[in-house]
Amino acid sequence: EALDDISLTPRARLKLYLDIITDRLEGDGWRRGCLIGDLSLEASGSSEILRTRLAEIFAEWRTPFAACIAEAQKAREISSEFEPQELAEFLLASWQGAILRMKVERSAAPLERFKKIAFQTVFKEMP
Repeated sequence: EALDDISLTPRARLKLYLDIITDRLEGDGWRRGCLIGDLSLEASGSSEILRTRLAEIFAEWRTPFAACIAEAQKAREISSEFEPQELAEFLLASWQGAILRMKVERSAAPLERFKKIAFQTVFKEMP
């Protein structure tokens, strides 16, 4: 798992994770996205049980990202202006939006745009 690769800096691990997912999505011809994201869009309004479970999955998913972000903050790689949990939520929600657009555009452009902006602003390397 990219987020656990201690041979890389925490910030580099975050970037690597997103690059790996981008490569997988490209391999599917930009037609497939995230099953959890797709279910969230389609089913969360019609099933309370499913909505609750999806919320739990997103919370579980957030945990390793928040841990990696906390490491990056502790290492002074990125700003500590926001809590790691908040940044993990931002990362996942924004990434899901980029995946949605990727499927519509059938292109890496939304994913690459997200990564470029996120890593030049929110996850900007500290001097």
